[in-house]
Amino acid sequence: MRPLGYFVHHQGRGHAERCAAIANALPPTRPLTLFCARDDIFPALPPHVAIVRLPSLFEPSGDEAGAMDWVATPDTLHCAPLGWPGIRRAMATLANWFDAADPALMICDVSAEIAQLARICSVPHVKILQHGDRGDPGHRAAYDGAAGLLAPFHAALAQPEWDAGMRAKTCFAGGLGVDTRVPEREVARQRIGVAPDEEMILVVAGGGGGGFAAAPLGVGARATPAARWITIGPVQRDWHATEPANLEHRGWVDDAADHIAAADIVIASTGNTTCQQILAAGRPWLAVPEWRYFDEQHRKAEALAAAGVACVRPHLPSSAAGWNAALAETRAGHRPAAQRAMIADAPAEDAAHWLEALSDRLWTPQAVRPATAPEQA
Repeated sequence: MRPLGYFVHHQGRGHAERCAAIANALPPTRPLTLFCARDDIFPALPPHVAIVRLPSLFEPSGDEAGAMDWVATPDTLHCAPLGWPGIRRAMATLANWFDAADPALMICDVSAEIAQLARICSVPHVKILQHGDRGDPGHRAAYDGAAGLLAPFHAALAQPEWDAGMRAKTCFAGGLGVDTRVPEREVARQRIGVAPDEEMILVVAGGGGGGFAAAPLGVGARATPAARWITIGPVQRDWHATEPANLEHRGWVDDAADHIAAADIVIASTGNTTCQQILAAGRPWLAVPEWRYFDEQHRKAEALAAAGVACVRPHLPSSAAGWNAALAETRAGHRPAAQRAMIADAPAEDAAHWLEALSDRLWTPQAVRPATAPEQA
């Protein structure tokens, strides 16, 4: 059986988590080689998976020439600085593996350059599809040249500019890479130390950025003194911000699902893993996108709002009145059934079956029918 290759971006948690989910759903007879700048970010992997460490494609090591920025980067590339030996080693490792392994597919999550490298090396690739303004030549080359696209979210969250041809080759797998089993609210509250009758407002920031600023959260906590505010994930602390007693910062936790299940309202950014966890739990959600390249979180927030599964604000409110209005709108617009409908029953298995079917289609010889002469009049 031809192996699969899988490039995994090491920034943020979602890339590694959905990779592990797919790896565990693939047949054990299908060898899988992961390429990543880190090997310590993955959940448990099955025995048929190998990990190859690559140099980071965007973090300098000190060996770079560093004097070639005057040479323009073409529109078809995003991150391709000149004079970086680490990038050369990474691309050489991949090209040599392509030649030696003869893979069925290369899955790319995510790098437009590596997706294009696979195509240049005559290896069919699957590109993970992300939200954002990605109509530039670099993304289009990666998407248009892909044998298939894999979207770790429901089809209802597709962006309106994704045309029929693009959607036709996309596997939508809502909840991919996320444990979408939701604990009972009462059990979750016992686990995290919140009383059954407390109003709990949870603030969640994912692992791909610096998190929300603490100052506006303090304003919100003061505006709702009867509620208990808990933050998980990173928070940008402000030296001038004095915080009320009903605001508690817990930092990184291993039980985010319990915190989300316990919450009366969730305030969160719109990273993909965070989105899938909140949708699975069906909680009232005030979605506030963080800055990301290509406006990824802002475009995802637009999709969530269009689907009616989150109340969206472009930034955290800055006044008590703003907070009270946003929280009231979040409660009023809550549609738990619509939220839960965004999550597939078995997204990893769906994605694995789709990858296997795509591999079969790519590598199964097609019967050629002989040409027949036209009938004579």
